[in-house]
Amino acid sequence: MPGVFVAWKAYRRLQLSCAKHPSLTGHSRWAKRVARVLPGYALEGEQVYAADGAGPDLAGRRQAAFEALARELGERHGRSVDLTVAAAEHISDLQFTRAYRVPFPFSRHVRSRLKLGGFVQGTSGVTVTDLDGREFIDLTGSYGVNVLGHEFYKGCMEEAARRVAAMGVVLGPLHPCVAWNARELCRISGKDEVSFHMSGTEAVMQAVRLARYHTRRPCLVRFCGAYHGWWDDVQPGPGNPATPQRTYTLKEMDRATLRVLRTRRDIACVLVNPLQALHPNRPAPGDSTLVDGGRSAGFDRQAYTAWLRELREVCTARGIVLVFDEVFLGFRLAPGGAQEYFGVQADLVTYGKTLGGGFPVGVVCGRRELMRRFKDEHPADVCFARGTFNSHPMVMAAMQVFLERLGTPEVQALYAGLEERWNGRARRLNERLRREGHPVRVEAMSTVWTVLYDVPSRYHWMLQFYLRAEGLALSWVGSGRLIFSLNFTDEQFDEVMERMSRACRRMREGGWWTLPEGTTRKTLRRRILGEFASEARRRWLGARSRSLA
Repeated sequence: MPGVFVAWKAYRRLQLSCAKHPSLTGHSRWAKRVARVLPGYALEGEQVYAADGAGPDLAGRRQAAFEALARELGERHGRSVDLTVAAAEHISDLQFTRAYRVPFPFSRHVRSRLKLGGFVQGTSGVTVTDLDGREFIDLTGSYGVNVLGHEFYKGCMEEAARRVAAMGVVLGPLHPCVAWNARELCRISGKDEVSFHMSGTEAVMQAVRLARYHTRRPCLVRFCGAYHGWWDDVQPGPGNPATPQRTYTLKEMDRATLRVLRTRRDIACVLVNPLQALHPNRPAPGDSTLVDGGRSAGFDRQAYTAWLRELREVCTARGIVLVFDEVFLGFRLAPGGAQEYFGVQADLVTYGKTLGGGFPVGVVCGRRELMRRFKDEHPADVCFARGTFNSHPMVMAAMQVFLERLGTPEVQALYAGLEERWNGRARRLNERLRREGHPVRVEAMSTVWTVLYDVPSRYHWMLQFYLRAEGLALSWVGSGRLIFSLNFTDEQFDEVMERMSRACRRMREGGWWTLPEGTTRKTLRRRILGEFASEARRRWLGARSRSLA
């Protein structure tokens, strides 16, 4: 009997391992171990410009282009840059984003010479204006908030202030708009009840807590590469000091994952971030990861819809709570979010970002039996969740204005033909870049795009700085994610294409896409491994000499 039990445990362990992605992204514990021992190093001097084995002429050409770009950005945006550098002394987030904007071997050099401004003073239409009065076309999307355009949210915030001016900060008693919001969110989501929170991370935490409470199961399933906020259980790899014990990170769109869900009895819920349809089983792209130029993405709506339907069937059969995390993507694909877009209903849905009408918010919508936080038959058995600022009058009023305006003809017109319009724009841009001979293309999931590269290079991350020099505002992940608001006109998009074309031309002229003979992604990876080995050996020799001394 003990042998049978051991064999059964080994089989279950093997089944779980087969459902994990073979990369480090799918093995969070190994990823953390590697992260702890991976030696950091910085390229210096001529190494910065010859990291791919470039000769002196090409390295000199790149260095001249780098220094010219640094002067240009510094002269144009001096006030914005100066405040950013000064504020970074006291703002941890600025330090982090500056350090991880480019691959770490180049980070020290870039931070010291090629500085960007992180402050703006105003917005208008599809643009933002920095402290120097320079306008940028906004492709940041405010990390998902800006679905409908800056003027839309300014209007929501102004109207909200008028509606609750008599309230001030009253917490506990509710403004009547809270009841209206709850009814409208239930209609949109197709669910029975809602709970309000102050962030998307909070909303996901509550959804998982409710799933565990009602199923009496401890474990959650998240998919490889997906982001659900920064709390411990949904971020099991590097970045989280803890080691979650009840989190399974499995492959998305994979039969082995469905086998695990069909056979285990300890899974409370499955979390789905629909944005992963753009890059299944991979982390969100950022220019800091472009070590050899490799990046892949692609959106297949039909295939992802089929996957979600199959996932829905398995979760229903096994009593597993299916959670759609629409904090980032909610209301961007359709007025009814990903549930409407893919035609699949979840048990719980989390919203945030744009729903607050310009203010921070998180919402959980769910079936009545899952949203209940107490049991009449066991009065001490409760699922507690509260927050001092939940249902803040200003936030709730802005949410009401957002939801009211969501149904107006003007906003509905933005959704009409949304996918065809934005897929067509992506094709137009790709055709132009290909026609001009640039090794760049984009992959699109509606208004969320990522930039891909057709040649190997250790310098693709430089494109983000040329894009900024051409007046395109990007988030700190650079060209890894471009987010458009739905209100872009054809003329405004044409201007984006023109600026991207100029940025790519400057990249080519600077020599960043000129490759030494024989360069492939494989040879670049070998060079990087050699750099790691050299740094590890240097540290070992240093430690050995200190111990002998």
